[in-house]
Parts: sequence; structure tokens; C-alpha cells
Amino acid sequence: MRNPTVFGSEVRFDKKISFRIFLAALVVLIFVSSLSAREKEDETLILDEVLVVASPIIEGNKVMPSGGQVTVIDKKQIEDLNAWDLPSALRRTPGLSISRHNTVGSFGGAEGGAVYIRGMGSSRPGGEIQVLIDGVPKFAGVWSHPLMDMVSTDIAQSVEVYKGAQPVLFGNMSFGAVNIITKRMREKGFNSTVTGTGGSFGTFLEAFEHGGKIEGTDYYVLQSYKRSRGHRDNAGGELQNYFGRVGQELGGNWSVFFLANVSKNRADDPGPEGRPQERQGTYKLEDIFTVAAVSHDYAAIKGDWKLYWNKGQARWLEQFDLVNLFYFDTITDFDNYGLRVRETLTLWSGSALIAGADFDFTSGKVFIDRQAPRPDVEFSRVTFRIISPYLCLSQKIDLDGGWQIVPSGGIRYYDHSDFDAQFTPQAGIVLKNSATDLHFFYSRGINYPGLYVVAQSEMFWGGDSRWKDLKPEKVDHFEAGITRFFGPKLRADLTYFYDKGRNRLIIITNPPPPHYENIARFERQGLEATLNFNPTREFSFFVGGTWLARKLPDNLPYAPRWMASAGVNWQLFDFLKISLDTLYQDDQYVANNRFLDYGANIVKVDGFWILNGKISAEFKWRDKVGGEIFLAGENLTDVRYAYKKDYPMPGINGMLGVNLKF
Repeated sequence: MRNPTVFGSEVRFDKKISFRIFLAALVVLIFVSSLSAREKEDETLILDEVLVVASPIIEGNKVMPSGGQVTVIDKKQIEDLNAWDLPSALRRTPGLSISRHNTVGSFGGAEGGAVYIRGMGSSRPGGEIQVLIDGVPKFAGVWSHPLMDMVSTDIAQSVEVYKGAQPVLFGNMSFGAVNIITKRMREKGFNSTVTGTGGSFGTFLEAFEHGGKIEGTDYYVLQSYKRSRGHRDNAGGELQNYFGRVGQELGGNWSVFFLANVSKNRADDPGPEGRPQERQGTYKLEDIFTVAAVSHDYAAIKGDWKLYWNKGQARWLEQFDLVNLFYFDTITDFDNYGLRVRETLTLWSGSALIAGADFDFTSGKVFIDRQAPRPDVEFSRVTFRIISPYLCLSQKIDLDGGWQIVPSGGIRYYDHSDFDAQFTPQAGIVLKNSATDLHFFYSRGINYPGLYVVAQSEMFWGGDSRWKDLKPEKVDHFEAGITRFFGPKLRADLTYFYDKGRNRLIIITNPPPPHYENIARFERQGLEATLNFNPTREFSFFVGGTWLARKLPDNLPYAPRWMASAGVNWQLFDFLKISLDTLYQDDQYVANNRFLDYGANIVKVDGFWILNGKISAEFKWRDKVGGEIFLAGENLTDVRYAYKKDYPMPGINGMLGVNLKF
């Protein structure tokens, strides 16, 4: 294994003393910061007043009027976790697990980089989970993967996680959903931020962002670059991200905005430990994502209309066929585009009617360049279309004793260009007062076969047309929970969930030719609990855990039976902050999920417990420039762990950086 580096320079040290070095740095930072606090005569250093420290791990859980629950992770949690991509931002969130190979960069989907919600997302890797930017889906068409490198957390003001099927809100491919709310300027003025970070394994990260608002016009621009040579040979990665958003108030109650996000990324596969000859090359990804929207907000009706287009190319280079022993490249061009319309109406006192429709088009083509003399194969451009209108009505009813009840019901209809039409219902009820929220929610989610069923049939299976008889995968989701506020400083959540799925797509190889069939089922249930505790303005504590029972099958991949996370944020000397977080994950199965019973490739990886930390010293100079200097450490107890068998993750490692605001 390579020696860790700082800003690309080789540094040799014994891992057994690495934790001591981190603690020593902590002591030095505290000492220096306390001395600076005493130097009141130094007028060049002006300290901000103490703010309430943010909750670690998650901002909190929120019960929606529909009866469902959403978990919110704010940009403050992302910064405190020193998370530079979506998997690292979400892996401590209760109920979520991830897969990955590298320090920087997600190698395609599946084991190389994906997010799973209570075991959801393990059909096609991540393919049942919809990833969205401001409510608009973003994924690599053809293969139906929400590739992690396409979705930057740098642009996130907050991240919403929906842990069950959401037919009305998000429609197809939403057994769960992750929605990124992008940054924007909401108040008049200008803000700029520059961040630079370097650390172990030649890792370097930089970002620049600037926003402004003048009268009715607001804008926000952002650029970020991340690269690492990796903790193993051939484990490097590089992420480039560019973002811009401009909005205009039209006077009265109308406004418009335009958003553009460009990414260019690369990730290498290091191969199984000790078997580098089995590595699967390099995954390169480029995409352009745009949204143009108009919205309005009146007392009785508000809504928005969003036109979107996502065009990209995924190039999986130097793949190696382990059976026939030849190299090949897979080049995928994809286009996703459409219109999303949503209106919320107040028909009478206490009512809310959500009405809308999604017009979604998925298109793409594939070219596989095989090593001679084997023939190349190609999948010509094909487009799937889904039109899906929906309605959801809720009603607030006041009860005696300060209680309120909110029943709701909704339905979505799907008209698919190539598969049978479907209906998906949902219903919920919320009972609450100032200290307690009780919620009950039922929903049905569907996941139509993606373009991959046509592409694989035409390229590999002789053009077999049995894909036309396929049905969408389905899940029935139920959850019931209670949220209790014990005064303003303590909040507890407990949720029971149950999911039963059918029609899961599986590749059948006998009788030939291979083809997909809807023959697999799954069933799971579990409990999830969280606790947020803020005893003082300077101290915040979080603990959460999930128990997941894999009822059918009992070897369901990416579904650890137990997961628990905890975090602490502690503000010292008005400007010094310590953030610690820890994650325990039980052992879990991992597999290629496209085959019945997962075949011979299903394996189990061991559970792990890891500890991470960040120390940041805030400063302000001459009322013009502020920011923080920080030291972040990952896997401080130097645990050996992996998300995929024979793909070990890094041992103890660190990052040193500065964040300037002006």
C-alpha cells in the first residue's frame, strides 16, 4: 500500500502513531486558539458571536402532510462531515448504506459507487432509487443508473432523503428518493467562498462559489475540482463540476429561473487486492444538465413548470472479459428530457390539493468496441416515454385539546410508450399536537424496465423480443412512526417500516437465449430510531440506528441487519469547533443482482466500526475576510473494512484545508 501524502508529498509514518498525531494536532489547535482568544488588544482579529451549533449527521426528520417522512441533511452537516460526494454525505444517515471503491470518484454504478435505502436500490444497482436536482431526475439513461459522480454535493443547500415509495411526488423509479436542493441567493448582497484542501494519497480539493442578489435578480455560480491518486495502485479519481443558476422575479407573484450543471469525471478500478489483472479499467463520465422553470405563488394556488434536459456520455474503458480474455470499451450516449408540472391548490380552509403531470423521455445508444478479431456491437438510439398525471388531497382538521388530524390520499397514472399502463395509490394520516407527531403512510411504487432490456437483447441475445412482455417491478410500502419533542432541546423519532416487492427483473439463461423475466420477490421490515439532543448553544449530539429484517430473500444484498451512527458538534472558545462522528455497519451480502438467487457471485463482507473527526478554527480579519482552517481525519482507529470483497477502503488518513469567505 502506498504511503499517505500531504499535498502530493510523500510522508512515511507508522499507522500505529497516526491517531496520536491527530490528537496532538487537536491539542495544538485548541492551545493556539485559546491564546488568540486572549489577545483582545489585537484589533485585526474580530470574533463572531456564538451561534447555535448545527446538529451532526442530519438536520432532522420531517413528517409530511401526506403521512410520509423525509430526512433532511443541510449543507452544515455536509461540511462538518467533510463529505465531498453524495455517498460520503449520506453513509452516516440512518437507514442508508453505500458501496464504493475509491477515495475520490465512483466507478460507475453498483459496487463502484451507489446509495441504498433500507435495502432498496439493490435490484439494478441504485436503479430503484430516484436521484433528483430540484425535483428533476438525473441519471444515466439506457442503464437506468443514478451515477454518483453526476450528482455533486457542492451545489447542495440541502439534501432530502425519502426512505419509501413516493408515487405522487416522484413517480417511476422511486422506491426511495434523494432530492438535492441547490444553492441560491435569497437575500440582497454578495457572498464568495474559496476552499482549498489537501491530504493523504495525493488528494487535493478546491472549490470557488459566488452568489449575489440585486433587486429582483439573483444568481449563483460554482466551480469545484477534486482529484486523488488513491489509497491503492490504480485507485485514482478526478471530479470536475460547474454550476450556475440565475433567477428573476417578474413582479407580483411570478418568477423564473435557469439552472445549468456540467460535470466531467474519471474513476479507476484498482482490481481485487492481490489480483490486479482482474481490474476493470477506467470509467469516464461527462454530462450537461439544464432546467428552465417558471413559478407562481398566490394565496390559493402555487406551483411551477420545469423544462429539463440531461445529455451525457459514459465511457467504460479497458474492461476485461475474465472468461474469454479480451479487452473492450463500452460507450454510452444518453439523453433524458421532459416537462414536470405541479400545482398546489387550497380549495377550502385546511385543504391542499396537489395536482400535476410528468412528461419524461429517456433516450440513448451504446457502442461496444471489442478487441480484434471479435466483432463490435452497437445499439441504435431508442426512446422510452412516460406520461404520468397525479393527484393528492389532504385536509387539516382541528380537534379538542390542541390536536390536529391530517388525512390524505393520492394516485398517479402511468402511460408508457412500450409497456402496460399502471396506477399507483398512496394514503396517509397524521395526528399531531405541539409535542407529538404520529404518522401512518401506505404507498405503492413501480419501476418500469429501462432501455437496458432492449439494448442487451439487441446486442447480446440475438434481438429476442421477449422484453416487450415485461412488467414493472412493484413494491408496497407501509410505515408508522412517532416523533416526540421533549422541550426545545431534545427530539426523538421511532419508525416501523415494511416493504413487499414483486416482479423483480432477473436474467434467465436457460432456455437460451438469455432474457429478463419478472420472477423475483422480496420482503423486509424494520425499525429506525433517532435522537437529537442540544443541551446548550455550544453542544449538539445525535444518535440513530436501523434494524432491518431480511425476510425474503435472507441474503438480500446491500441490506445490513444493523446500522448505527452517532455524532457530536462542540463549539469551544467561541470560534473553535470539534466534530466527531462514528458509524457501525453489520456484515452484509454483496452481489451482481441481475441473476436468480444471485448465483455464485454473492459473497458476504464483514461489518465494521469507524470513527471520523474534524477540528475547525474560525476567524475574521478586518471585517472583510472570514472563514475557517480545518483538520479532518477519517477512520481514526485504522480499521480494515470494505464495501466489496477484496476491495479494502483506506486506513487512517487526513485532510488539512482552509475555507475563506468574503
